[in-house]
Amino acid sequence: MDSITQWTTQFDLQSISRLGIDLAVAIVIMVIGRWVAKGLVSALKRAFTKKNLDPLLINFITSIIYVILLGAVILTGVAYLGVDITPLMVLLGGSALAIGLALQNSLSNFASGLMLVAFRPFSQGHYVEAGGVSGTVSHVGLFHTDLVTPDNRHIVVPNSQITSSSITNYSAYDTRRIDLIIGVHYDDDLKVARDTIAAVFEQHPMILDDPAPQILVMELADSAVNIAARPWVKADDYWAVRSELLEGIKTALEAAGCSIPYPQTDLHIHSSSSLKID
Repeated sequence: MDSITQWTTQFDLQSISRLGIDLAVAIVIMVIGRWVAKGLVSALKRAFTKKNLDPLLINFITSIIYVILLGAVILTGVAYLGVDITPLMVLLGGSALAIGLALQNSLSNFASGLMLVAFRPFSQGHYVEAGGVSGTVSHVGLFHTDLVTPDNRHIVVPNSQITSSSITNYSAYDTRRIDLIIGVHYDDDLKVARDTIAAVFEQHPMILDDPAPQILVMELADSAVNIAARPWVKADDYWAVRSELLEGIKTALEAAGCSIPYPQTDLHIHSSSSLKID
């Protein structure tokens, strides 16, 4: 601090113009340095992309490099003004503990970001459920992760919130299994119902042959016999095929004479003869 005080008191009227010029040059250094830092980061992104690195890893590494370069540019501009930055560095180093305590949540998010990049439970473009929200991963930053919901909402989730809870990655594999529970009436022919569902699967072009679909009687429920229908599809086709199967199976079962019952309760009332007492 003494060096900064001496620097601010050493000027007389004749050196004010020189100070203005130095200040202008320092600003130019910072502006150009910031532009150069952005250019270097962009070049690194292109180089990493050519190496087929994970976009998540590219964004995280280049973000750290940009912050370091920007800090170096600012220190260079301050040093050009004649300010001895050594005491300033010592001051920053001495206050690192206090800064760490004050920013412990941010540091926790930063450490969590490193974990996400190192272990990569998901990649950019994956649809995940993490930190209590669901969406498509668009960016993993130093302190937070950006998700985009199917209805096009932008959600910013702190990295520590993601690593401290379970992560479900719906895009981790190329294929997914659709689990449907179809209830049919107790009076219906189960073989007809199963054959009808199998025919719907065979006619759908997006259902995979390997693994083969499964059609199993799962439960004798209160109001229906529940049949589990489990076809496999490509992950990108999951929701479209699921919707089409629900409609197609209902229509086909009704055409085959089967019915899909709704929950109901049968109430039986038994009357008894009254007892007459004289």
